[in-house]
This record gives sequence, structure tokens and C-alpha cells, in this order.
Amino acid sequence: RFCLPLVLASLPMMAAGEEITPALQDSWGDFWLFHFFVNAAGYASIVVPGFLLIQYFRRRNYLETGRGICFPVIKSCVFGSEVKSVHQDDGSLPPRAEPTESSTARQVFKLLFCAAGLQASYLTWGVLQERVMTRTYGATETDPGEKFKDSQFLVFMNRILAFTVAGLYCALTKQPRHGAPMYKYSFASLSNILSSWCQYEALKYISFPTQVLAKASKVIPVMMMGKLVSRKSYEYWEYLTAALISVGVSMFLLSSTPNRTVSTVTTFSGIVLLAGYIIFDSFTSNWQDALFTYKMSPVQMMFGVNVFSCLFTVGSLLEQGALLESLRFMARHSEFTAHAVLLSVCSACGQLFIFYTINQFGAAVFTIIMTLRQAFAILLSCLIYGHTVTIVGGLGIALVFMALFLRVYARSRMKKRSKKLPPGESPVQKV
Repeated sequence: RFCLPLVLASLPMMAAGEEITPALQDSWGDFWLFHFFVNAAGYASIVVPGFLLIQYFRRRNYLETGRGICFPVIKSCVFGSEVKSVHQDDGSLPPRAEPTESSTARQVFKLLFCAAGLQASYLTWGVLQERVMTRTYGATETDPGEKFKDSQFLVFMNRILAFTVAGLYCALTKQPRHGAPMYKYSFASLSNILSSWCQYEALKYISFPTQVLAKASKVIPVMMMGKLVSRKSYEYWEYLTAALISVGVSMFLLSSTPNRTVSTVTTFSGIVLLAGYIIFDSFTSNWQDALFTYKMSPVQMMFGVNVFSCLFTVGSLLEQGALLESLRFMARHSEFTAHAVLLSVCSACGQLFIFYTINQFGAAVFTIIMTLRQAFAILLSCLIYGHTVTIVGGLGIALVFMALFLRVYARSRMKKRSKKLPPGESPVQKV
């Protein structure tokens, strides 16, 4: 009971001699670390009973002795219905058709459609994300307005719409027979919730361009997590591009024009939240990669993860009483309602465009499009919200994106080379 106050009390000591921002002047109840522990306690109230139930059904050998109307549900949630597939590609969407000369115009149109859809979805999502988390609502000449503070509610809004879209897609299209135990989605769901929460919360303490650049550099922790979780090995060019990304990010962060109104607490909080986002997101991608050894499509993965995401977030919001408060905020500010709904629509549509682009053109083309999107997002944020970038910072950004494009090029070369390998050999695993 004494650890949390001690940790919270130690952070302001880092800002000695500097002005504390208004965001941190309110109360410790509004500080991100307090909300993080409260949210974690809410998730634990669902995870712990679920874990005990899973252990109970396994000890009872319920798969052999269970009967009744609940048996199919418990079997699907705890045991699954099929064994793992030998190859990861089994049960995924059908292999993408290689473009032919007679359909070049159609392929170009599809590529432009995918690029436009991804850019429109995620650029709009990024602009709205910064607007919701950094600006006030209801401001007048006499009233400064109020900010929306509950990042978890935005995560819930995104996940409930993504769950609905994925469910409708699975219901209307033919999907592989599902075999993975449903509870295994909860690990990726929990880390995905926490990464999204850290992403929203970080915007209270750092600029959007800084966040975008940090997200572009997450390939480094993904490689580290891949070594720990999946025991993967990497080529020399992957380490080289990771080092270039680190140098570029450092150039951007160290060359940023200092703002005297931002305290060390703000800087420290932003760095911690960005680190949390990157760590949780790296675990999510590696865990989902391991789940694809079961027979499933990417949309089934999207549906399963979002089922638990909705369960975790709505349970935590109800326990805190934050759901009603957020709904009251929506009722007071119709502009916020429109922004929150559009934010969720962009997130859900963006996920569908991701699946369609990878299925039609492969991961390399998708990576190029998303890398360009990150560059456009920084430029758009600077134009709309007035962020400044120094010359050295601009060179750092250019170095990061040069390393990302070099990574895509080297990976495509390695993929072509792997097709020429003898049948007994296999290429080194990639991120």
C-alpha cells in the first residue's frame, strides 16, 4: 500500500527547478501511472477467475467427461477443436494471385485503391487521435473547455467496432474451420489493449511526430522479442538497419527545440509510455505470429483478439465507473462524439485494408505504403498543429525512413534468393 505513493512522489523530484505543466497539477488521480494500475486491476479481475476456470476444467479432464449444453462452448474456449497445422500458411487466406500481363491495369487500380485506403484511414486516424487527446472541447470566450482524459474508453470504442466488422466479415465470407483455444487470444488482446492505451496516453506528454518516429523504430524491440519468444535468428542487414533507425531516432529526439514549459516529468512520462507501447506491441505481433500455427485467417484473428479486448475494456470501465462518465462527456460534446466514432471507423477500416493489401500484394508492398504513411503523418501533424522540426531532426527522420526502405529492399532480395535454394535448405527466419 506504500509502494504506489512512494513511486508517485519520487517522479516530481526529477523536475526540480522547472515548471510543472497543468496536466500534472490536478491530482495524482489524473496521473497516467495511477490509471495504469487501476486498469491493470480491472483486467486482473477478469483474467484471474478465467485462469482458475481453465485450470479447473483441465484438472477434471472435461474434454473426456463433459456433457451438456455448455460443452461445445467450454471445449472451444479451453481446448480448441483441432491440432496445430504443420505449415503456417495452412488455413490462411488463399495465396495471392500473381499479376499477369493481361490484368496489369487492374492490378495497378487495386494497388492505388489499397494505398489510398490505407493512407486515408490511418492519416485521418492520426490527426483525430492528436485532436482528441491534446485539445479541449466546448471552449468559449469565457470557458476554456475541458479535455477528454480516459484513453481506455477510446480503446473500447475502437475495439467494439473492429469486433463488429470482423464478426460480420466472418459471417458473410467462407472462413477456415477454427481450431485454436479461444483463451489464447486473451494474451494478444491484453497486450494490444495496453499498447493502444500507452499510445493514446503518451500524446498527453509528447508530440505526435515524436510518437510516430518511435513507432517507426519498433523493429528493434520486435527483433529482441522475436529472439526471446520465438527463438528467431536474423541477417546482418537486419541488425544494420536497426542500428540506422536507432541513430535516426536519437538525432530527432536530441535535436528537438527545447520547450521550457514542458517539465522533466512530462519528458520522462512520455518516454516510459512510448517504451510501454513498443514492448506491448512487440509481444502482440510475436504472439499472433505463434497463433497462426493454428488453422485460421487474419480476420478470424482480428475477431478473436477483439472479443477479449471488448470484454477487458468494458469490464474495467464498469468497475471504475468511467463508462458512464465518458458517455456523459459524449452527451455534453457532440463534436467529441463525432471524432470518437470516426476514429473507430478509421481504425476498423484500416485493419481490413491491411488484410486485403497483404493478401493481394504481399508484406513488402504493404510495408512501403505504411512507411510512406508515417512520413505523411509527421508532415500533416506539423502543418495542422504547428510542430517544428530542426534540420538535424529532419535528417534523423530521413535516416529512419531510408533504413526502413533499405530493409524492405533487402528482404525482397532475400525472398527471391530463397526461392532458388535447394529443396532441403530453408532461409533464415525474418521479423
